[in-house]
Order: sequence, then C-alpha cells, then structure tokens
Amino acid sequence: MEQKQTLAPSPAFIAASWAALLIGITAFIIGLWNADMELNEKGYYFTVLLFGLFSAISVQKAVRDQIEGIPVTNIYYGLSWFCTITSMILLTVGLWNAELERSEKGFYAMAFTLSLFAAIAVQKNTRDSKASEVLQKEEHQ
Repeated sequence: MEQKQTLAPSPAFIAASWAALLIGITAFIIGLWNADMELNEKGYYFTVLLFGLFSAISVQKAVRDQIEGIPVTNIYYGLSWFCTITSMILLTVGLWNAELERSEKGFYAMAFTLSLFAAIAVQKNTRDSKASEVLQKEEHQ
C-alpha cells in the first residue's frame, strides 16, 4: 500500500494566504462602510461576500475530498459549485445595476475575488497542515 505524503505548507505561504484573506475581506467591508449607498444595499453585498466565502471553501473541500478518496455526494458537490457560481453572478448583477463609479465596481469585484481565492488557499493550508501533523505523529510511533 502506497503511503501518501503531505507536505506542510511553508510559513510564508500560510502568512501570505491569511494576509490576502484579511486584506480582501477588510477592504471589501471598509468599502461598504464608506460607500454612499442604502443600508440594505450594503447588507446585500456583505451577504454575497459571506455566501461566496463559504461556498468557495465548500468547493475546495469537496474537490479535495474526492481527490483523497473521501466519499462526496453528487448533491453536495453540485450545490457547492452552484453556490459559488451563484455568489459571483449575484455580485456581478448587483454591481452592474449599482449607481457606482466604474472604479468602485472594480474595487468591489477585485476585493471579492481576492477574498474567495484567499479563503480557498487558507482552507488548503489548514488541511495540509493537519494532514502533515497526522503523518508526522504516525511516523514517530
């Protein structure tokens, strides 16, 4: 039986991933805080951000589980992708119809994209770090 070896991510990659996640989320929220829009609009964009973050992490988990041979139901896998794509569509439609400068729309789109990518990287690092710890404990026993 071939044993998988999972290398722990480097501290630099872990730090960069967390920094990107915190910068993306913080920038998005500060942008909303300072935005000249109704509170319900701010709530919409904030909810889309949270929805996108959660669904992107779900996609990463489902894909990784499948790669590692952990059973994933088709409904969970499909819903994860559906929700991720839906969050992107909701942000796009919201920004398309918003009465914002194009530069502001671009800012929100880029902060959202950075946050989703970073959330996936943080989730991957967390999982790789845990897998590496487990393998190291098994080797020392």
